[in-house]
Amino acid sequence: MARLPRLTVPGYVHHVIQRGNNRQAIFNTEPDYQTMLDLLDESAEKFNVAIHAYVLMSNHFHLLVTPQTLGGLPQMMQAVGRRYVRYFNDFRKRSGTLWEGRYKSTLIQSEPYLLACMVYIDLNPVRGSLVARPRDYPWSSHGHYTGQRIDKLITPHALVWNLGNTPFAREAAYAELVQIGISSVQQAALTDSALGGWALGNPDFVAELQKRTGRRVAKSAPGRPTSVPKS
Repeated sequence: MARLPRLTVPGYVHHVIQRGNNRQAIFNTEPDYQTMLDLLDESAEKFNVAIHAYVLMSNHFHLLVTPQTLGGLPQMMQAVGRRYVRYFNDFRKRSGTLWEGRYKSTLIQSEPYLLACMVYIDLNPVRGSLVARPRDYPWSSHGHYTGQRIDKLITPHALVWNLGNTPFAREAAYAELVQIGISSVQQAALTDSALGGWALGNPDFVAELQKRTGRRVAKSAPGRPTSVPKS
């Protein structure tokens, strides 16, 4: 059975996952992580993709983005992927593939899933037992949203501005969301939708999205996706 083309629609939020081949490490040193961030920053600007959140784990990474053009996201990921592999292989005097095939992605409904996805991304290092608290992990956007640092890579989504009237209020509100966390049902839905390429949202969102693309956007009939309760 032929695989479906990636679901990419300009102006919508996309959750992206890229893994190392056979779950191998793709980041081993601090320069590895920093090189990826630099490549993402350069390519996001070049291809007009807003990056809302990210986490770089040792063998995979997550992005939460909004492309402004149809080709922006795939062009960004292709450019970053090729240049990072060249850097990685040259530095280690190796050859061969690094990625586990093409990246995985899907669209998510901004409300209520955008903030939940940001929390999900921030909690990856905690779930992976790398740190006890998201604030202790340097290779994610968590520090930007909690006031620890300014991350030039990040373009906050409009929903983040609704968390408070001042930077301090927004930072405190977001930190509280991360502290509360998300349910196991939400976590599974966010993972499965990205890996499967199926849109995540309520029936109206999925039905409207289906009108904008010829590609099937849900496993079930359009307008009848599985909803995810708020935690």
